[in-house]
Amino acid sequence: MSNFKKNSIVVVPSLFVCGSLFSQINYNQISGQEIDKRLNTITTAVPFLLISPDSRAGGMGDAGCASSADVNALHWNAAKMAFSEKQMGIGVSYTPWLRALVPDINLAYLSGYYRTKKRGTFGAALRYFSLGDITFTDINGDKIGQFRPNEFALEVGYATKLGKNFSAGGAMRYINSNLTGGTFVDGSATRPGRSFAVDISALYHNDKIKIGDKKSTVAVGLNISNIGAKMTYSDRGGKNNSDFIPINMRLGGSLSIDIDDYNAIAFVADANKLLVPTPPIYKQKINPATGKPDGVEYDLNGNPIILKGKDPKRGVTEGILGSFNDAPGGNKEELREINYSAGVEYWYNKLFAIRFGYFYEHPTKGNRQYFTLGAGVRYNVFGIDFAYLIPTQQRNPLENTLRFSLTFDFDAFKAQNEAPAE
Repeated sequence: MSNFKKNSIVVVPSLFVCGSLFSQINYNQISGQEIDKRLNTITTAVPFLLISPDSRAGGMGDAGCASSADVNALHWNAAKMAFSEKQMGIGVSYTPWLRALVPDINLAYLSGYYRTKKRGTFGAALRYFSLGDITFTDINGDKIGQFRPNEFALEVGYATKLGKNFSAGGAMRYINSNLTGGTFVDGSATRPGRSFAVDISALYHNDKIKIGDKKSTVAVGLNISNIGAKMTYSDRGGKNNSDFIPINMRLGGSLSIDIDDYNAIAFVADANKLLVPTPPIYKQKINPATGKPDGVEYDLNGNPIILKGKDPKRGVTEGILGSFNDAPGGNKEELREINYSAGVEYWYNKLFAIRFGYFYEHPTKGNRQYFTLGAGVRYNVFGIDFAYLIPTQQRNPLENTLRFSLTFDFDAFKAQNEAPAE
């Protein structure tokens, strides 16, 4: 048996999004009021896929499903690429993680797109999440090795217009999660978790709207991402030891207004819901000596007894369809599983931007609530964006850190080279 640590922090920070998928409630008879107040977060494998990879959206409360297209459109909504104003773009982003605790956990994101004249727009991205150096120890605390856990996703996408105002897009994604380096855990060998997933997305985009005498653009987008096979890190437990990847539905809208020739403002908002099973409430064994719960009670077939909710051990399709009505607290709890984000972006002369936003997650579903601030500068062929997060509830892995994105405008570069010399 072995365990592992990093300055007293285990690999578990990768699972930052929520609590345990098999979280339990210490009641055998639980009232509706108790169900309503309990913490019942949802987790999946590879939650790094849900981290906002770029600083532009990061400055607007992590909203980006229907914002104007840029080099990071593949993450938010592949269909946006069809409305890209530029022919080609490349961007790189860097996001420190848990910087207040450790110095070497981070997310790097490389992305780009190319718009053809007749065949739509192609995009690609590489996402790499490093958990820094981990020291592995045995049950006695003796060092048995060193490893740098990491996760990455390689993705390609395509988008095309279906009409003047509509587009559709999709993406394919290969996911690799190596958290243990093959170290034996509880006597069982481990291996990297791997999966393959797809995204399906659509966008309505109308830039002929008038608000008063101001030229405006309205957009509405939908993206269902990470539809793919469950992931496992060892053979122990068979299929029962596999975890859902973060299949997610994102619905967003935006309104952009050109105030005058120099000033423009945009409002964006997203709503997100994980399309994976909600943890049920399990019946607890009662210790006769203490009268307190002492683990989960099982039936004669060795399955945990469920008091409220549905069995989370389901196939991918069943898990997606059942995610709308499997919460132990009914429809009220289902609505609480929707996260909301909104933001504002102001541009001056298409050269300088300031942004702010807010993200809300219900207290019983993780309690991530925070304000975001951001800024952007465009100069010749280069652009740089910054984002900063201010938590309002629980501590956040991104607090007290500045993340940035760098973009390259190849259309501007081409125009600059073709300009006649004076």
